[in-house]
Amino acid sequence: MVAETGTMAFLADRALRPVDVADVERRARLLPGVLSVHPGRAADEVEVEYDPALLRPELLRLQLESPYLRLAGRDPLGTRLRRALAPRRIAHTASLLAHAPNRVAIGFVAMTLLLLVVGLVVQQASSAAALPVWLAAFVFGGWFSLRTTLASLRARRLDVDLLMLIAAAGAYTVGAFWEGTVLLFLFSLGNVLEEFALGRTEASIRALMDLRPELVQVKGADGTEREVPAAEVEPGMIAVVRPGDRIPVDGVVHAGHSAVDQSAITGESLPVPRDQGQEVLAGSVNLDGYLEVRVVKRADETVLAKIIELVRDAREQRAPAQRMLDRYQPIYVVGVLGLSGGALAVLLLLGHSFSEAFLQAMTLLVVASPCALVISVPATMLSAIAAGARHGILVKGSGPMEGIAELTAIAFDKTGTLTKGSPSVVGVGSADGTAEAEVLALAASAESRSEHHLAVAIVAEAEERGIAVVAPEAFQARVGRGVEATVAGRAVLVGNLDFLAERGVRPDGALAGFHDLHPTDTIVGVARDGALVGMVAVADELRPEAAEAIRRLKGLGIRTAMLSGDRQAVADKVAEEIGIDDPLGELLPDQKVERLGVLAGGRRIGMVGDGVNDAPALAIADVGIAMGGRGTDQALETADVVLMADRLLDVPYAVELARRMRRVVRQNLVFAGSVIIVLAVLTLFDKVPLPLGVFGHEGSTIIVTMNGLRLLRR
Repeated sequence: MVAETGTMAFLADRALRPVDVADVERRARLLPGVLSVHPGRAADEVEVEYDPALLRPELLRLQLESPYLRLAGRDPLGTRLRRALAPRRIAHTASLLAHAPNRVAIGFVAMTLLLLVVGLVVQQASSAAALPVWLAAFVFGGWFSLRTTLASLRARRLDVDLLMLIAAAGAYTVGAFWEGTVLLFLFSLGNVLEEFALGRTEASIRALMDLRPELVQVKGADGTEREVPAAEVEPGMIAVVRPGDRIPVDGVVHAGHSAVDQSAITGESLPVPRDQGQEVLAGSVNLDGYLEVRVVKRADETVLAKIIELVRDAREQRAPAQRMLDRYQPIYVVGVLGLSGGALAVLLLLGHSFSEAFLQAMTLLVVASPCALVISVPATMLSAIAAGARHGILVKGSGPMEGIAELTAIAFDKTGTLTKGSPSVVGVGSADGTAEAEVLALAASAESRSEHHLAVAIVAEAEERGIAVVAPEAFQARVGRGVEATVAGRAVLVGNLDFLAERGVRPDGALAGFHDLHPTDTIVGVARDGALVGMVAVADELRPEAAEAIRRLKGLGIRTAMLSGDRQAVADKVAEEIGIDDPLGELLPDQKVERLGVLAGGRRIGMVGDGVNDAPALAIADVGIAMGGRGTDQALETADVVLMADRLLDVPYAVELARRMRRVVRQNLVFAGSVIIVLAVLTLFDKVPLPLGVFGHEGSTIIVTMNGLRLLRR
């Protein structure tokens, strides 16, 4: 047994695929003392756990480091420069710029810079000869700002583009061509960076859409194959997926077995084995085996399609802070124009020449413009959303991301959330001489149309024992309680004992010993024609990371609760094992909503769940978080956040990410506001020339943008 282990993290120069992690593990396993190799928190990170008694860290580093993989923290400036200037990296950057959606704007910025340099050179020889160059620079530098300004004026709105055009035109009017051109260049460069920051989500949508094959190889009843457009594929068809192909649709393996890379969909870094009867998701990659997949959803209903829709919706939503900035921006612009005009009038009255007064007023207009304030919030929030999506956490907009940062309490559903959601039957009890097999057959037949976790477990147990499961003639699910069905012409009730009692079925001391054998398991009663015939005990295994997730949430100062429909004894046992603060059992869906409000008690509370019965609580919580892999459609649609890989540790990670985002937003707002105030005050006292004002204003805009983009590296 290893008493103490060491961990080393390595960073790659790109996001690691499952095959990359497997290659690192293969090389690491050549050394004695390597215990495990697994993906790190970031997409480009892999961690190696080892026994220090058997392996020296330096030997492990030498074994694994390569031009593309380095030990975290070992990245000297020279290495970074060599990597940045490598021909492969330069060619990659040039390709990105050539194919960027805003490549025309990038070209205009480059032309403005070129004309700025040419203008300076030509002006040394002749000011008259330089004038056409400066005018051309004005056109290239101000073209997109002019288009934006005209569109805003048609909508009867004022924005910062108008301020920049006025300031640049004013500088040209008094002969300050270089200063005006520098302003236009830096402002247009800032806009390009802003488009880059805000366009990351759109790029992620395009990348997700690339995961969907346009054509599907469909196998007919006669065994022949034909290509069918993905949009025309219907449930029930058989899709053929060969090694290396992307799985085109959500479905169930009909024949064959293989390893499947689901990292693009669920964020799970290691391939998962898939055999007959197991689910596969559109966008996953079939690695090494032949698969025939029975289609269960149309192309526009797949998990991948839902992800694309969620990401697209997230791009359109704005956080409260961003909405406030948008609302007050026109008022601020009018104020800046008024302040600049007032400063011009005062300076003229004090005896300054028109040229001096006008240039100082234009400088004030530039430094007081809210460009950095406007970009500071969306650049940061969308970077955080993109970082979360890369980790398998889909947040439906900036508002929910801001809400996560404010959470002080989180409630969890139990089954399928804190537990694996794959319960199994651990006991069957019978009454009145009814055989156990008959009890299980009745329960399984009645539950065969239900999607509930307990129903799936009961049906699976019956099938494993070779017991025939017949379809009920009638079926009605009572959410959170049980089912009513007609099986072979007889009325069957399956559900919790309170549900049966409401229908007049009472144990009356029967099967008391069964309760003693399963004191903390979930007990499901089975009744036929109004009489109890038996009980089924079902148990679910806790997720291995549940206790660690709760511990980390407590470390973040978050109080935890559990809302469960199971008996209180079961809830108490689970809470004791993993450290939940407030376990609440025996709750119906409407009672979960009620208790969620009580638990909040003035706190900001989140809810984590996965099922139909969690949907009301997910909707009423300040932030609803759904387990995406096992989650029902209702839960996914209601939630604000979707955990695609079903990792409970993603809950504290999301909180940490959101709080980092909040800190960066505050840093940006304070920094941008401080720069505006300092430069404006100094300008009023004639301490800031226009070139310095331009660099200070545009520099602060670029700094807050890059500061927000730092979250993409997490």
